[in-house]
This record gives sequence, C-alpha cells and structure tokens, in this order.
Amino acid sequence: MKINYNKILNKNMLSVFIDILNYIKKNGLEEGHHLYITFDTCKSKVNIPEWLKIKYPKEMTIVIQYEYWNFNITKNSFHIGLSFNDIKTNLEIPFDSVISFADPYANFGLRLIPENIKKKNIIKKKSINKNNIIDFKSYKKN
Repeated sequence: MKINYNKILNKNMLSVFIDILNYIKKNGLEEGHHLYITFDTCKSKVNIPEWLKIKYPKEMTIVIQYEYWNFNITKNSFHIGLSFNDIKTNLEIPFDSVISFADPYANFGLRLIPENIKKKNIIKKKSINKNNIIDFKSYKKN
C-alpha cells in the first residue's frame, strides 16, 4: 500500500485552517489580523447568492477583517455574513472548497490542494519522473 502524502498533508493543513477559524470564533480578530480565504465556487455545497456565482464562476476570495456576522463553524463548512457593495450576504463555504488562506498581518498562509488539482499533479509527476526521481528544484520558492 502506498502512503498518500498529499492527502495526509492536505488534511493537516485543513486542520490548521479550522483551528484558526475556531480561534477567531472564540477570541475575535486581534490587533491587525485578517484573513484572505480563496475558495472554489464550483463545488456543489458552496452556498452563495447566484449573482456572486455569476461574478466569480471559478473561485472567489473573501476577506474577514472588520465587518462580519453570523460566523459559525460546522463539521464540514463555515458560515459567515459579509457585505459586498453594501449588500449583506450570508455565505456557506465547505472546507473541501477552500483553496488557500492567508493572514498578511502575521505573514502566514497556506495553499491547500483540491482533489482535482492533486490528480493532475500526480499524472504530471508520473510522466516527468519516469525513473522515480524527484527534482526538488521545481518545488523551491523563487
């Protein structure tokens, strides 16, 4: 049996994100902290108004900073109220739709790997690394 490192890593990075949301739910945002959360709007359980889906057909980034309400966390998603052009909107975002999140104040962020991207990368790696040798240069940040 092969070890699925991507699945294990993604599960743990998602746990970090959920822990951060739980911390914010309990303590609020302190000092200058704020979150940028990018998510896939195509996922079936994403619940946003139709006009936002039309405006952001593939992915959307929200900012949690000063004004938000109805912030709740469930087992599989989080719910939050935000304002877009003075239109108060409630969003339900499943955790499996989250692509990335960042807190610029803390200089921290993570990019999660959605299932469809993982499959593409695995196929790409197999075709590139025919001898099961991984070139770590391609994984380094510039």
